[in-house]
Amino acid sequence: MVMELTRIAGLAGALLTAVAVAPAAAQDFKPAVVFDMGGKFDKSFNEGVWNGVKRFSDETGIEVMEFEVTNETQREQAITRMAQRGATLVLGVGFSQADAIDKVAQEYPDKKFAIIDVYWLDQPNLRQYRFEEHQGSYLAGVAAAMASETGTVGFVGGMDVPLIRKFACGYVQGVKATDPDATVIENMTGTTPAAWNDPTKGAELARSQIDRGADVVYHAAGGTGLGVIRAVADAGKLAIGVDSDQNDVAPGSVLTSMLKRVDNAAYDTLMDGKNDEFTSGIVSLGLAEEGVDLVANEENAALMTQEIRAAVDGAKAKIIAGEIEVHNYEDDQSCPF
Repeated sequence: MVMELTRIAGLAGALLTAVAVAPAAAQDFKPAVVFDMGGKFDKSFNEGVWNGVKRFSDETGIEVMEFEVTNETQREQAITRMAQRGATLVLGVGFSQADAIDKVAQEYPDKKFAIIDVYWLDQPNLRQYRFEEHQGSYLAGVAAAMASETGTVGFVGGMDVPLIRKFACGYVQGVKATDPDATVIENMTGTTPAAWNDPTKGAELARSQIDRGADVVYHAAGGTGLGVIRAVADAGKLAIGVDSDQNDVAPGSVLTSMLKRVDNAAYDTLMDGKNDEFTSGIVSLGLAEEGVDLVANEENAALMTQEIRAAVDGAKAKIIAGEIEVHNYEDDQSCPF
């Protein structure tokens, strides 16, 4: 009996110790995130990251320091400032922060860093996320081709870089695989980071494509895409959103959205840092890893018909099985479709 009481007392002491240690460990973890141009409430890429950050904070009670970049010169300064303020892990949002985070990671080797949409850096304290956007865009192309009544669909990209060409090419491949006679009109918004936050220009490009017969327009343009969606809705046509579910931008006019689960990337990064399970290297997220997908829910059920959903599901299964190989523009900068 005495031995049993001693054992119970020992277990209770161990539990008390664990309870006492856990908050201390949490207090030692000080995460930070640097959002890119467009702001954390852009209803697209940045906001997807914010959703993951918020989920982490809601679950753990840990505050995440943050900064929203408004011009190109702020990136390195913001990441450095987070490290100086005691951040133990800094998450950078977007490929435009690659050079900055690479430099700061070298300067602070005792801290951890992560970045989304970068896969070419080589620092031992840096995690990089690469998404297979071409796979999700292929599915968007299947849906667009099936929903189109004119046989002409559009694509509006943000900044003209290989990453956005990767979206465009996957989309064209999906369209052409579904309707070989379809026409795809493509436009990029610009060649500087301002291209991510120009909804007026996005609307102009969308209207131009509609004037040329497009009745479904897919965008990969960040905040600029909000202008695309609204212009398409005003014209009585269909839009395809990106990164987050963008149905609420124009309910009834958004066929679907190509989800890019940057929320999961942000959440997993922060949680791994908190739990001392952070690893460096490249993390690739495609259809098989549920890193990209199309929205199909009650809100767009009237537009994403059973026939379209079946075609999308079939294409998705074949891509995961390796029966369909979607061209990756970043690996081979051409689009043969």
